[in-house]
Amino acid sequence: MGLERYKGIVPDWEGFISACSRPLPTVIRTNTIRIDPSALRARLERKGFSLTPYPGIPELFRVTESCVTKTIEHWSGLFYSQEAAQALPVIALSPQPGETVLDMCAAPGGKTTQIAAAMENRGLLVANEPNGRRQQALLSNLNRLSVLNASVTSYRGESFPMKIKFDRVLIDAPCSAEGTLRKEPRLREGATQATIRRLAGIQRRLILHGYDLLKPGGILVYSTCTFAPEEDEAVVAFLLSSRDARLEELVLPIPHATGITHWEGADLPAELSRCARIYPHHFDSGGGFIARIRKP
Repeated sequence: MGLERYKGIVPDWEGFISACSRPLPTVIRTNTIRIDPSALRARLERKGFSLTPYPGIPELFRVTESCVTKTIEHWSGLFYSQEAAQALPVIALSPQPGETVLDMCAAPGGKTTQIAAAMENRGLLVANEPNGRRQQALLSNLNRLSVLNASVTSYRGESFPMKIKFDRVLIDAPCSAEGTLRKEPRLREGATQATIRRLAGIQRRLILHGYDLLKPGGILVYSTCTFAPEEDEAVVAFLLSSRDARLEELVLPIPHATGITHWEGADLPAELSRCARIYPHHFDSGGGFIARIRKP
């Protein structure tokens, strides 16, 4: 069925389909470890680039010219190029200076470097990435963006050692990635059911272990870049049925849809409406899912 399976849950279906067929805009996130957003904007505009800020997210700019990534400002780590939607999980996580934070699935490092900037390079940030090839990209970005408080590990997420407990854990889970369809047109056909089932099994193991790694009162953010409820709400529902976890209301600075509580004839826990679904037509980006969970 491809994307048609989501027709009943996507608000403004025509707007969604229209946005999916357009190319992604070029978006950059200021590396506030190195430079203030206003200073970066002024510097790039002096070079002839056209920057438009995102309301409510001062670090993000839409840039008219895609060649901005060929500048010395990019090479020297003053900004990171990414989809706008990918900034939202770290905003939901809200890491603070001096905390102990785990990014369980860290490569290529966009969210890791955003976490480090929010922490002002203070505290302990563990960037975990089991794939050796992807770890090289992670290490390169940590170095380029001047991250000093990160320790890189290479455990399977579901086997991460339990010797330390964290104030916050981010699980940006491996997923079927349907939300990246604007840069990967083949994904417009949707993921296969076999792929979704396989990934959902991995995601359930990751979210359970990530939750167990939290200190009491700690925060877990679970995010994906897919539309599939089996990988989104159903994974969070699994955690809620397995642990005394509390879903928190999400406050995001952009338009979004709420999590669904009914899918393919089955009811899901009512509190899943506190989750957020991001669709490409919400603010001209990719799509995804975010849940913020507290350990009592």
